[in-house]
Amino acid sequence: MKIKGAASRKLLSDILASAAHAAPLPKVLGPISIVFMGIGAIIGAGIFVLTGTAAALYAGPAVVVSFVLAGIACAFVALCYAELAALMPVSGSTYTYTYASLGQLAAWLVGWNLILEYSIGAAAVAVGWSGYFNGTLASVGLAIPPRLSVSTGQAVQLADGSTTTAIANLPAAAIVALLTFLLVLGTRESARLNNLMVALKLLVILAFIGFGISHVSVANWQPFVPPNAGTFGTFGWSGVLHGASVVFFTYIGFDAVSNCAQEARRPQRDMPIGILGALVISTVLYVLVAGVLVGVVPYHQLNVAAPVGLAVDHMGIGWFAALIQLGAMIGITTAILVLLYGQGRIFATMANDGLMPSMFSRVHPRLKTPWMSQILIGVIVAAIAAVAPIETLSELVGVGTLFSFLMVCASVVRLRHLEPHAPRPFRVPAVPLVPILGILSCLGLMVGLAPVTWARLVLWIAIGLVIYFAYGRSRATRRLPGGAQSRE
Repeated sequence: MKIKGAASRKLLSDILASAAHAAPLPKVLGPISIVFMGIGAIIGAGIFVLTGTAAALYAGPAVVVSFVLAGIACAFVALCYAELAALMPVSGSTYTYTYASLGQLAAWLVGWNLILEYSIGAAAVAVGWSGYFNGTLASVGLAIPPRLSVSTGQAVQLADGSTTTAIANLPAAAIVALLTFLLVLGTRESARLNNLMVALKLLVILAFIGFGISHVSVANWQPFVPPNAGTFGTFGWSGVLHGASVVFFTYIGFDAVSNCAQEARRPQRDMPIGILGALVISTVLYVLVAGVLVGVVPYHQLNVAAPVGLAVDHMGIGWFAALIQLGAMIGITTAILVLLYGQGRIFATMANDGLMPSMFSRVHPRLKTPWMSQILIGVIVAAIAAVAPIETLSELVGVGTLFSFLMVCASVVRLRHLEPHAPRPFRVPAVPLVPILGILSCLGLMVGLAPVTWARLVLWIAIGLVIYFAYGRSRATRRLPGGAQSRE
């Protein structure tokens, strides 16, 4: 059986057979670990920053409704991920789903954009982690030389008052290198550390909610929906919708959970629990944090870098501010870990199909991890994190994520048509309505992106097409039952 061209797709039976005969990945993840991986990826620094921005500039106290609306939009996509992850419990996530439904070229474009989402996303988050780390050191009288803690070329002020340019952001590169080492060491070990960090992060968030409830002033919730300021998207119900588009990006990360399907003990059951459970828990926490935040501090005062810290100041609990900063650092660390994990698995799957060099599909004989792909991703992400500012990186992440979400929703509809009798342990309700609503949600958010972001996406896709037709297409392979391979 040959792959006949860019439009050819993989049959579900071939995907499952290929996974069965590939180098084994240990099945060490249960439903709790998968849920915690999802929460670790979703809840990062965004909950400590974007909540205040959305409330102060767009939605007012109704930011809680914005979080609910964003959660519903994500739920459309998450339901699609849950069906496909249970149907195809293999590595590769969106890339594999697209290969099965829309063909080789579409799968390549998705995989190429996932590199943008996960790698650039991990680098952006690492730069954010560096900022929190440097701030923590400064609070105890320590400091890394400014030229070695800020992105390359950025202006920094030295102790003598003079200014110069930074060499590299070493803390950002260091955290990526450390987490890469952990991921190479083993999935079980990585999951245990992630579970611990997520538990600590949840304790900090729950502590904020618990302490904050007693300091809520009902008057700060009035008016719940501030009157529109005369511009669409600035307060009023249009502001609530605008706020939803802003906080939507605090939910990004649940998709990375689908990459661990091949390492789940009972993927048909555990993957839907992990994906949907993480989304539900995160949504509840987001709504509670938002409600407490706008109840403690008047919403128009929340457009600051650390709105949760401002709320803690209003509570008069000085020591709790340090705990909030610790929670933010832990949240960011878990997000980096899950993004690096997901990218390593996707890269290895693409290599196994011949779209990337085959050496990156190798599984370490003792550690049972795709170590070559994981190290490559770690080196690339560390280098990017060391030199690029967070603003540039953040602009590139959202569009790649939304493109992947859209393709997953389309894959559910397409596979229901192509392979209607395939056993589906979890089924998206109301197909095609739910996937279509997911597609429309993604398109709505994509339309609102800046033109420069679209230009960068087009450039990235153009580079990907050149690589595909120059290298990947001629070398694309498909593993067949029994481990045989055929080349195009």
